[in-house]
Amino acid sequence: MASASSRMSARGWAVTLAGTGINLALGVLYTWSVIAKILTDPAKGWGMSAEAASIPYAVACGVFALMMVFAGRAQDRLGPRIVATIGGALIGAGMILSSFASKGDAALMIAGFGILGGTGIGLGYAAATPAAVKWFPASKKGLITGIVVAGFGLASVYTAPLTKTLLGAFGINSTFLYLGVGFFVVTVLLAQLLNNPPVGYQPEESARKNQADTAVIPKRQYDWHEMLKTPQFYLLWIMYAFVAFAGLMIIGHMARIAAAQLPPVLEGGRPVIDAATGLPKKADLGFLLVAVLAIGNAIGRVAAGVISDRLGRPRTMLFVFLLQAAMMGVLAISDSIVLLLVASAFVGFNYGANLTLFPAATNDYYGTKNFGVNYGLVFTAWGVGGVFGSIVAGRIVDATGSYAGAYGAAAVLCILAAAMSFIAKAPAEATVEEPRLAQRATT
Repeated sequence: MASASSRMSARGWAVTLAGTGINLALGVLYTWSVIAKILTDPAKGWGMSAEAASIPYAVACGVFALMMVFAGRAQDRLGPRIVATIGGALIGAGMILSSFASKGDAALMIAGFGILGGTGIGLGYAAATPAAVKWFPASKKGLITGIVVAGFGLASVYTAPLTKTLLGAFGINSTFLYLGVGFFVVTVLLAQLLNNPPVGYQPEESARKNQADTAVIPKRQYDWHEMLKTPQFYLLWIMYAFVAFAGLMIIGHMARIAAAQLPPVLEGGRPVIDAATGLPKKADLGFLLVAVLAIGNAIGRVAAGVISDRLGRPRTMLFVFLLQAAMMGVLAISDSIVLLLVASAFVGFNYGANLTLFPAATNDYYGTKNFGVNYGLVFTAWGVGGVFGSIVAGRIVDATGSYAGAYGAAAVLCILAAAMSFIAKAPAEATVEEPRLAQRATT
C-alpha cells in the first residue's frame, strides 16, 4: 500500500503535468507571428501594416499581464480549478470571435484574440504554476516552475506548423475558429485536475528540515501590500520589463524578421521574382524559426529552474540577460537561415529562462502563501515589455524598413537589467528567534 507521502507526491505530479498541458494550449499566443505574416502579406493576406498587425498581439500581452493580478488573487481564494476553467472557456471564445473578423478591420481580432484571449490566458496561466509549486519543497520549486511554464513556451513547436497548415488550407477566419474550439476543449478538461494541497500540508523535505532544526522558523509570507513596500519588488519589476521587451519583440515578429533578412531564392544564380508582388521571392521559413524559438523557450524554462536552484537566481539572471543582449547583436547581422536558427534558439532559451527565474525569485522573496497575487503584480512588467516591444518594433520597421534600431534598443535594456542583477537580493527576513537572541546578547 502506498504511503501518505507517496500519494501526495503523485497528486503533486498530476497537478504539475495538468498545468503543463494547459500551458501547451495557452501558448497559442506565440503563434501570432505566423498569423501576422499572413495579415501583412499584400498578395496572400490582408495587406495590413506591421504596426497594425502587432496590435492584437500587443493587447493580448497587456491584458494577459494585467489579468494575472486578479487571477492570482482569485486562485489564492477560489482555487485553481475554477479559475483555469473560466480561462479555458475565454481563450476559446476569444479565438472564435476573432474568426468573424473581416479584411481591413482588426477590431474583432483585438476584442477576441487581444481582450478575451488575453484574459483567458492570464486566468489559466495564473492558476497552473502556483497550484503545482505548493506541492513541492523549496529545493524543487525552480524545477517545478520550469516544467509547468515550459508547456507555454513549447506550444509553438506544434501550434506554429499547425497554424501555418490551417492558414494555407482554410484561411485566416477558419484558422481562428478551429484553434478556438480545440483549445477550449483541452484547457477546460485539464483544468479539472488542478487542485491545491490540503490546508496545513508541508512537503516532506520541508517537514524534515523543521523537525531537525526547530530554531528555524519558515520565512515571512508577504501579502501584496507588504510586498509593494519593499524596494526589491520594483527592482524585479524593472528587470522583468526590460528583458521581456527583447524576448516578446522577437517572438511577435520572428516570421517577418525571416522574410526581411533571409536572402532571396535563387534559380540559375538569379533571384526568383514573385509574380504577385514583383519582388524577389524568399523561402517561407518563418514557421520553422518560430518552432525552433519555442524549443529553446521550453528548454530555457526547465534549465533555468535547475541551474538557479543550485547557483542562485541573481547569478543565473546575469548570465541570461547578457546572453540575450548578445543575441540581439547576432540577429542584427543574421542574413542566413543558419544564423537565424541559432539566434532564434538562444533568444527563446533566454526568454524562457526569465519566465522561470522571475516567478521563482518572487517565491524566494515573498513566500508561497500569496504567490498567486504577488507574482501577478510582478508579471505586469512582462505585459509592459510585451506591449512596447511589439509595437515599437513594428513602428521602427515601418519607418526604416529594418529591425536594426529595435535590436539596439532591446540590447541596451538587457544590459541594464544585467547590471541591476548585482543588487538583486531577498528582503531581510526576521524570525521569532531574533528577539530571544538579542535578549541573550544583552544579558
